[in-house]
Amino acid sequence: MQYQQVYDFLMPKLENELSAQLEYHNAAHTKSVIAAAEHLANGEGIRGNELIILKTAALFHDAGFLQQADGHEEISCIWARDYLPKYGYADSHIEEICRIIMATRLPQTPVDHLGEILCDADLFYIGKEGYNANAERLFKEFKNRGIVKTNAEWQLMQMEFLSGHRFFTRSAVAELEGSKQELLKELNLNIEASLTSHHENKPLRLLQDLVLTVIGVTIAGIALKLFLVPNHFFDGGITGISLLVHEVYGFNLGLVILLLNLPLIAISYFSIGKRFALRTLLSVVLLGVALLLIPDKAMTPDKLLISVFGGAFLGIGIGLIMRTGAALDGIEVLAVYTLKRTSFTITEIILAINIIIFTIAGFRFGIETALYSILTYFTATRCIDYVVEGLQAYTGVTIVSGKSEAIKYQLVNKLGRGITVYKGERGFLPGKFEVSTECDIIFTVITRLELRKLKNLVYDVDPKAFVFANTIKEASGGIIKRRHAH
Repeated sequence: MQYQQVYDFLMPKLENELSAQLEYHNAAHTKSVIAAAEHLANGEGIRGNELIILKTAALFHDAGFLQQADGHEEISCIWARDYLPKYGYADSHIEEICRIIMATRLPQTPVDHLGEILCDADLFYIGKEGYNANAERLFKEFKNRGIVKTNAEWQLMQMEFLSGHRFFTRSAVAELEGSKQELLKELNLNIEASLTSHHENKPLRLLQDLVLTVIGVTIAGIALKLFLVPNHFFDGGITGISLLVHEVYGFNLGLVILLLNLPLIAISYFSIGKRFALRTLLSVVLLGVALLLIPDKAMTPDKLLISVFGGAFLGIGIGLIMRTGAALDGIEVLAVYTLKRTSFTITEIILAINIIIFTIAGFRFGIETALYSILTYFTATRCIDYVVEGLQAYTGVTIVSGKSEAIKYQLVNKLGRGITVYKGERGFLPGKFEVSTECDIIFTVITRLELRKLKNLVYDVDPKAFVFANTIKEASGGIIKRRHAH
């Protein structure tokens, strides 16, 4: 086997004939893979003909790029079969070389020791000091080929690839695995910072959320001061408890609502996330201000109108605030916190709390007031559901996108949700029925407070993704708890 002669034949072709768009898969990469293969072979005890076969496979493994990038491994094998017999390689040697080359095709599938060495040599830059420079070259190449468009998309692709990658040889594991894990942590932090910055640097979205919050607390304040409070009506949840305390002891309603919500906001800081907790705190404070400014005057003496429209205004106000990714009533946070310590569902916990509230109201202010208050609560609940698009405690979301890999990473690692993936086809458009492509259809279950964040994560990856949601009355098992990074 005349390795040096075949090297002298092929290397000039790689140096002079590869496309200039191949920033990474060029002659320099092939030389580095050959050097890494020799280095690992020394650690693995590979000598003689085996070493020549390994180096030849490393030399030819990207030769297919001379023709095209897609399927270059198969083309590399064609080149090996065409040229290696001229340099003293037996058919058995050539087939072994082709088997080693094919092992480098992603996802890597080595079937023997030499294949494992070449796979590790091909990605030897992972965990080394030269990672950033190599990754930058690969990003430019992928951008030239249209595989990725933005740096954020590239970072997600790298994170997903490295998370699923493993070294095969003992030498590579010992030398590179520790550094690779550090690299993964660094990439994760960079992605977190990039996504946080991406969301925080959208003044129009922040302004929209602030306007919705102000409108929401104003409408909720009108419901309380012009309908419920003057007529001694009640609602469910923390608002209902606050109304009871206000009626019995005469304390300032806005201050009571704030004080009762503070512990639940603190819990949500750890169980849901910083953004949710801060936005909820702002909403509750603004509600207190609205209650101070709005006069305490009954709009109508009709109890049915009070129940229906008071509940409707309250529900619309709370629903608008929920659309901003916050809450005006901490009852769901309390239910989630209690759920972890009991066998009851969230619906059962909220129902039990509200039964206690309305029972106390019935004994204290009469059964008629309690019944009208129940009607108020029901109306408010229906209006909340309407404003937030009919969503209940849990929502099933189905996502169809051509960029499903990046979206799967976002849902699992950023939203903290388990996912189910169906194999399907997308396309079949009117006038283009014959056009379709295979894709992964993603399904996940989230809480209604997380729907906005899920859409943001998905549309940041693919603005054209098809996303639809449906109501789930109850959900248990799986990964449906809220994550800290809301």
